[in-house]
Amino acid sequence: MRHHIFSLAVSAIIGSSLLGAAHSAHAADAMKLEVGISGAATDVGFFIADKKGYFKAEGLEVKMTNFDTAAKMVAPLGAGQLDIGGGGPSAGLYNAIARGIDIKIVADKGSTPKGHGFQPLMVRKDLIDSGRFKSLADLKGLKVAISAPGSGSSTTLNEAAKKDGIKFEDVEKVYLAFPQQVLALQNKAIDAAFTTEPNATEAETRGAAVRFMGDDLIYPDHQVAVILYSGSFLKKNPEAGKRFMRAYIKALRDYNDALKDGKLAGPKADEVIAILTEYTNIKDPAVYRTITAHGCNPDGFVNVPTLGIDLDFFKTTGDIEGKVTIDQVVDNSFAEAVVKELGPYKPMAAK
Repeated sequence: MRHHIFSLAVSAIIGSSLLGAAHSAHAADAMKLEVGISGAATDVGFFIADKKGYFKAEGLEVKMTNFDTAAKMVAPLGAGQLDIGGGGPSAGLYNAIARGIDIKIVADKGSTPKGHGFQPLMVRKDLIDSGRFKSLADLKGLKVAISAPGSGSSTTLNEAAKKDGIKFEDVEKVYLAFPQQVLALQNKAIDAAFTTEPNATEAETRGAAVRFMGDDLIYPDHQVAVILYSGSFLKKNPEAGKRFMRAYIKALRDYNDALKDGKLAGPKADEVIAILTEYTNIKDPAVYRTITAHGCNPDGFVNVPTLGIDLDFFKTTGDIEGKVTIDQVVDNSFAEAVVKELGPYKPMAAK
C-alpha cells in the first residue's frame, strides 16, 4: 500500500514537472512582437486581445510601446524595429512607401460608420449662440484646428468644405495636437476644431464648444486609423501575421459587441470599458460611457475607397513627394484568411 502511494506521488510529481516544462517551453517558444500604439481608445483591439489572452493563445508575446503620433512609427516600422503599428494613414506614410519603405495597411483600427462620428467638428459656443456660425459654409475665413498637414483630420476638413461649396484653401488652418485644441477653443485662440474623443466631449463639458456635426455625416465610413505591418515582419514570418490578425479580429468582435447606437452601451460594454480604463490614461468609466465611440469593422477590412480619396487629396495639396498607389499599400489578405476561417461576424444578441 505504501509502495502504491509512493508510486502515485512520484507519478504526480513527474507529471507536474512535465506539465511545467511544457508550459515553460511554450513560453520560451512564444514569438515576441514589437507593436507601436498611440494609447488612444482606437487601440482597443490590441488591449482586448492582450487582456483576454487572444495573443497568448496564438503563441504571441506582444510588447506595446506608446508613440506620440503614428508618423513617428514609420521609421521604426521601415527599419524592422517595430513589427506592427497602429495609427492614421497620413501623407507621411505614403511618402515613406513611395521612397521604397515596405509597410502595408492590413486592417481597420478606427472608422466612421453611421453613428460613430468620433472626430466631430467642434465650433466655439459663442459663435453658435451669436448666429455667426450656421452652416459648413461659415468655415470660410475661420481659424480651424486640425492635427497636422497631410493628416486624416485635414481630409475631413476638405470634405466639410466641399459640402457647402467652399474650398480647403478658404479656411485658415491651425495645427494643434488634439488635447491642445480643447484649451485653444476655451481661450478663443481658434474658432473650430476637428478633434477626437474624448477631447470633443471635454470641450462640450467645459462649455467651450458645441458639437456641430459628426464626421460620420461629413465623411461617412472614413478610414481614420489603420493597422500597419512592417515588410520585414511579413518576410520573416507571415504565419505570425495571420496569428496576430486572428487574435485582433476576435478582439474587434468583442469591441463591436460592446457597441450600441454609437456608444459603449452594448452587451459587452462593461467588459470593454474595464479594459480601456486599465490600459489607457482615462480611468473614469463614465467618460467611456459618454463619448461617441469609434467604429471598427468586425471583420477587419479597411475601407479602400476612402483611402484612395485621401491619397488623391494629399497629392493635390503637394503633401505627396513621390509616386504611390493604394494597391501598393493595402493588403486585406490577412483579414480575408481569418474571416474565411472564423466566418463573418455575427452580432451578439442583447440580453
